Amino acid sequence: MTTSPLFRILDANLDRAREGLRVIEEWCRFGLENADWAKTCKDLRQALAQLHQPEFRAARDTPADVGTQITHAQEQRRDNLEALLLANFARIQEALRVLEEYGKLADPELAGGCKTFRYQVYALESQVLAATGRSDSPKALGAGARQSRLQRLQAARLYLVTSPQNNLFEIVESALQGGVRLVQYREKHLPDCDRLNQAIQLRALCHRYKALFIVNDRVDLAYGADADGVHLGQQDVPMHLARSLLGADRIVGRSTTNPEEMARAIQEGADYIGVGPIFTTPTKAGKAAVGFDYIQYAQDHAPMPWYAIGGINAANLPQVQEAGAQRVAVVRAIMEAAQPDQVTAQLRQLLDS
Repeated sequence: MTTSPLFRILDANLDRAREGLRVIEEWCRFGLENADWAKTCKDLRQALAQLHQPEFRAARDTPADVGTQITHAQEQRRDNLEALLLANFARIQEALRVLEEYGKLADPELAGGCKTFRYQVYALESQVLAATGRSDSPKALGAGARQSRLQRLQAARLYLVTSPQNNLFEIVESALQGGVRLVQYREKHLPDCDRLNQAIQLRALCHRYKALFIVNDRVDLAYGADADGVHLGQQDVPMHLARSLLGADRIVGRSTTNPEEMARAIQEGADYIGVGPIFTTPTKAGKAAVGFDYIQYAQDHAPMPWYAIGGINAANLPQVQEAGAQRVAVVRAIMEAAQPDQVTAQLRQLLDS
């Protein structure tokens, strides 16, 4: 690709992203009267302006741009405020993706910045639409919210549990593209403010792919991030307290390692349970593998969905299935994969078969 077409692409999409942000900013400012969200839009616009180099503008040739003659009927009207907001959020996100990809050819700093901006916009979209009253936003779901979540939980055979990674969002999005529809955010060491920020962005990302988002251990972070639920260990808060804090429509899961713990989880009314660790795993350092006998016990006694977990990957999944597991949770198999989307698709194919 010669320089001129490349610069024209960057110029057009920098303009497109900033225009969309200004539309969203006006609603945040005057409609929602939310100074923080309006400032987020303004900061993003200014950051993009700083990346808009003079040579990009110099390459602009509007009269010769064949795209100016292309239009669509849906661009001529917006049926309601939600449609307007959705269209402009999509405009911003698509433009940022174009900038991220083509920026790799011309300006790595621009590419990296736009990738970060895209995830911020995902989170902003979820917050703005929820505050505007979008009917299917997490906090605006009606009486059927719990049933909807439980149905999606029932359908999810593969459960991704995250581990700390520098490219956390990219890995999770790749797994979502591969078909995972249940994600748990697990982070033990970051400061709470950083964890909450990551959780908010991951929730927005998961919801874009219609995936359930669960937070590990921390009911407060699950509440702050507006997650679909929380996963509790044996030493975490009682389940009735988690439900009281999060609301009856949210999912609450529990880790179990033996029949006694499973019995308590059943008595508590857990929506699902983890069964494991099936194999020894560094994720659960110091815990002995429970082996396949506990899988058989879960198959015979667990009335709720249950996920075999612990050292499971594509190589040993057939053994786990043969022992009786129909659902599995994985960490390293996806989080440390070179191509998470392909590994996810492979695991889903094995589970669906």
